Order: sequence, then C-alpha cells, then structure tokens
Amino acid sequence: MKELIVSAMWLPIVIAALAVSLASMAPQPSQAASLKDPVRVEPAPAGEPLSALFAVAVDGQNAPAYVAKVLCIDRVRTHELPEVQLPGEAAFASFDMGRSPVTVTVTCAQDVQAAKLLPSSYHLTPNVEGNTVTFTISKPGQVTLEVNGDWNDSLHIFANPYEADIPSANDPNVIYFGPGVHEIEPVTVYSGQTVYIAAGAVVYGKLSSLTGKGTVFTLSGSNITLRGRGIIDGSLIPKPSPGGNLIFAHGSDIHVEGVILRDSGGWNFPIYDSQRVTVDNLKLFGWRGNSDGIDINNSSDIDVADTFFRTFDDNVVIKSSNPKAPPTRNVTAKRCISWNEIAHPFSLGAELNNDCENITFSDCDVIHDKGREWVLRVFNSGKAHVKNVVFDNIRIEEARRPISLWIGSSMWVKDPERGHIDDVVFRNITSVLPEGGNKCANLVGFDADHAIHNVKFENVLFGGKPVTADDVKQNAFVDGVTFEP
Repeated sequence: MKELIVSAMWLPIVIAALAVSLASMAPQPSQAASLKDPVRVEPAPAGEPLSALFAVAVDGQNAPAYVAKVLCIDRVRTHELPEVQLPGEAAFASFDMGRSPVTVTVTCAQDVQAAKLLPSSYHLTPNVEGNTVTFTISKPGQVTLEVNGDWNDSLHIFANPYEADIPSANDPNVIYFGPGVHEIEPVTVYSGQTVYIAAGAVVYGKLSSLTGKGTVFTLSGSNITLRGRGIIDGSLIPKPSPGGNLIFAHGSDIHVEGVILRDSGGWNFPIYDSQRVTVDNLKLFGWRGNSDGIDINNSSDIDVADTFFRTFDDNVVIKSSNPKAPPTRNVTAKRCISWNEIAHPFSLGAELNNDCENITFSDCDVIHDKGREWVLRVFNSGKAHVKNVVFDNIRIEEARRPISLWIGSSMWVKDPERGHIDDVVFRNITSVLPEGGNKCANLVGFDADHAIHNVKFENVLFGGKPVTADDVKQNAFVDGVTFEP
C-alpha cells in the first residue's frame, strides 16, 4: 500500500515531464511549414507557346501558362462558318497538389480593376493588388479567372490530385510520352495496354500517311488506360478530315484520366459501343465547329467525373445513333464544370435511334452558356424510348434557354419514326433567370402517341424563386408535370 501511495505521488510529475517532452517534439512554425504537401509542377517543353497575358505561380513555383484557342459565339453570330473567324486565346496552368491548401498568384499583363473566380460554388475570394491576383485553393479542382470583365481570354487553373502508381517507360505494355513535344500519327491502343502522357508532354496528332485518317488515340479492346497530366493536341489535323478525334473509345473496362485535350478537329472524345468506361479529371478545349466534348453513343455503364469543358459545341452528350447496336444506359456525369458556346452543356440527343435509360447528371456547374440551344435537354429526334433521366444539383450561372424536353424531327436523323420521353426529374437546380424573357422550361411532345410523360420539378429555383407552372411552356402532348414545393 505504501508503494502504491508513493507511485501516485510521483504521477503528476511524470505526466508534466511527458507533456514537456511531447511539446518539444511537436513541429515548430518553420518545421510545420516544411511538412506542407509540395506542389508538383513540370516546366513547359522548349518552343511551346505560352500566354502573354498571364504568369502563374503556385506556392512560389512557376507554373507554365499554356494557351488554347477558344471561339466566342458572340463574335460569329452573323457569319456562316465559325472557322473563318480568328479565335480568341485562353490560358491554362496545371499542377498537382496534396491535401494542403495552395496559394495561386497570377501576374497579369495589365492592372487589375476587377477579378472573378468561377465556379461561384467554390466560394473563392480573389485578392487584387496592382496587376496581381492571389487566391487559395484548398482541394483539387478547376478554377476559371476572369480579369477586368474579359471572360473570353480568361485563365483556367487545373489543380490535380497527386498521381499514384505512375507506369514505367520500360513496361512493354506502356506507350510512354515523357516531357517534351511529340508529333505522332494515329495510334491504336489494344487490350491490356496503357498510354501515359507525362506532365510537360505535348502530343500533337497528325493525319496518317497511309490512310489519311486523323484520330490520335483509338482505344480498342478491354482493360485499357490512357492517363497522365500532359496535353493531346489536334491542331495539326485539318478539318474536314476523317476522324479528327483526340480519343476514340470502343471496348470495355477503359479508364481515361487526367490529360488535357486541345483543339480537336471533331468530337474530342467519342465513346462508341462500349461498356464500363470511366473518365476522370479531363480538361477539354474545342473551338472548331462540331468540337463536342464527350459523346457517349450506344454504350452502357459510363461514368464521367470531375471534368472541365470549354467547347464551341456540346459538352457532355448522350446518343444512341445506331438502332442495331445496344441501347445507351446507366450513364453518370458528376462534378463537371461546363462552358458552352453554341449548343448544350448536358444533353441527350439528337441522334436517338435506340433506347436510352438511367442517365444522371449531378453536382455540376455551368459557368457560361452563350449558345442557341438549351442548358439541360432531352432532344429526341429519333425513335428512342428515353426514360429515367435525372438532372440533380446543377448550378447554372448563365442561361439563355435553361431546360428543354423535345420530340420531333431534325436534320440529324433520317428515320421518320418518332420516340417517347418518360420519367424525367429536375431536382435541386439553381439558375439565374433566363435571358431575353425566355421561359425557364419548354416541353414539346410530337403527338398523342409520341408524348412526354411524368416530369418532376423538385426544388428548382430560377432567380431565387421556385419554378411554377407559369414558368414552363408545354404543348398538348405533355402530361404528368409536377412541382415540389
């Protein structure tokens, strides 16, 4: 008992000594700073053009500001062919970050009177001083900076998560592009192979000297990966030319991640007759006519996530153009950022010749929409039965024509038979009011036998007010439209 009492008497002293010891082991301010996750930035290859408008540093490291052609629809509305116009020039910088916040410093070619960071849902605040803009990014994502109201020639910041398990250049199943400029003819990637495009690599596709075709990477088979932090560029491929895509997928169990697609001569990335394709953290720029982002056609179990689109034509579009191929089903696009110039940010159509079902767009931001078409749309000009489509948690920061469900004929489909649209949900949508006094939604069935049934508006707000029946234009071939609240 005496021994126990003595031990208890010494216990406070032991605890105090231990606390002092632990405190001495804790990182001091300078040590804590050294434990910050480092930013990974790769220099631009020699000779690659860089922006004259912006210089970017991330936590003190210079991040090259590359350039991408962009086309503003406002500049070409009175012209027949957008290609005859001189495009604008956006800039973009890319880096990898860990779990620690990073500070981005942008030095501009002119004094900054105003700075805007998009999407607004990121809640980022720019600090402006002279010709510099500084802001903090706490997690990976894609941020757009607009200076002095110039939204066309803007800067895009691509903060990527750290790459893991980078493949070896010596692996016989890896097609490896290290830092530098590469000019290649079309490559077909077969089952079990990986294409790796490293940060600091720019891969320029060219027309095939044998076939005259121009798709840069064709992913044909199963268990195929294309990934990296580099750039795939289609500017050496003239239009019109066969193919012209930067990536074309036709197979199963395909994964595409991380790369930047620039200046495609056609659709950037079509997915045809494929199963189980995942797309993650892509960044796409397209300025030429028909430069869609990702076109998902007669495919199933497709997942697109955390991807940035700035294209002249559609961003993410679901199709089923081949009536003899499988239907399109089980497609998700989530956490995507959309900038659309002429057509649709998120849509189904127009080539719907086979059924489409279980399609979901969720947790996405539309930071610009300037076109002649609709932001969220089912555009059924074929004979497809479209059902179970959900648009959920979409934030629209600019809109001319927000929502459309439509059955009818178009130049894109020759078959005279019309289809159906059933069970569409618009949920948790927030938007500015549409420009030009347009209705918030337009619902058009074709006839009594080719109609639209069961459309739900759940917590849909335009200009901060719930959408009601007065905000929706519909014809006689639409029924089952409900509003909550």
